[in-house]
Amino acid sequence: MKVPEHLRYAESHEWVERLEDGTVRVGLSDHAQHALGDLVFINLPQVGDTVTRGESFADVESVKAVSDVYGPLSGTVVEINEAVADDPALINNDPYGAWLARLENPADDGGLLDAAAYAKLVEEG
Repeated sequence: MKVPEHLRYAESHEWVERLEDGTVRVGLSDHAQHALGDLVFINLPQVGDTVTRGESFADVESVKAVSDVYGPLSGTVVEINEAVADDPALINNDPYGAWLARLENPADDGGLLDAAAYAKLVEEG
């Protein structure tokens, strides 16, 4: 399982990448995509939507089930990844390249885990 060091992680298995312009990208972790299986559909938020930490902002459908994607922090959607909307399997192929949404005005991410803490959380199951 890949856990890139430069990202932060939510206990609900989303990752956050801080960008130089102050926005953040949000996606699903490698662990999450493995647990979900082959993704066949994704319902992303719209630009302008508010994401609230701990609340569902998207959902993914796999061959196994439909699962919610939770906001790892709060912010406003300024961009969605159209490529992932068109081909959700991109998440299975490259979970850290296939981000879901970019948020502006991200709220404090103090509750997010660093790579080591997230890897430990996943190992402990």
